[in-house]
Amino acid sequence: MGALSVEQLSKFGFGSIGENVLISDKASIYNPKKIHLGNNVRIDDFTILSAGEEGIFLGNNVHIACYVSIIGAAKIQIGNFSGISARTSIYSSNDDYSGNSLTGPTIPMRFRTVTTTPVLIGQHVIVGVNSVILPGVSIGDGVSIGAMSLVKINCNPWGVYFGIPAQFIKERSKELLKLEENYIKSKNG
Repeated sequence: MGALSVEQLSKFGFGSIGENVLISDKASIYNPKKIHLGNNVRIDDFTILSAGEEGIFLGNNVHIACYVSIIGAAKIQIGNFSGISARTSIYSSNDDYSGNSLTGPTIPMRFRTVTTTPVLIGQHVIVGVNSVILPGVSIGDGVSIGAMSLVKINCNPWGVYFGIPAQFIKERSKELLKLEENYIKSKNG
């Protein structure tokens, strides 16, 4: 993966950017002034970050894999130590598919009905490959989303969710919190 240099990143005009940020030179970034990146963030090839007015916020130690789309007018937040696997799509805006309005960005808003609600993803969340997260979803800390899941409901903390639509499967171990503590100590010591 070819990465953008620190100089190139500074020219984007991000809302804020931490240290040790690695963004592929093949990623597409739209409205960077509304994008906030923590420390130790990695964004891989062919990812799309398209921030609306409420912005995109990535915490520390966040990995966004290749071909991920993070798009929408409402706020999208991804917490510390979270990872979004390849080909996942996260939307905070969605057209009305009922047939009661027109759809698509080529149509003036007065003819469309668009749902715009924040997507909040907690800390230590892992989202499996090819998953879709719809507007208004809140995913609690420590949640694991299985591959190819459609997340259209809130996910309670420390659960494993999977399916179309995603459903609670079982509790997830909190052992990784000890590993986080050791990791932080190793960086400070």
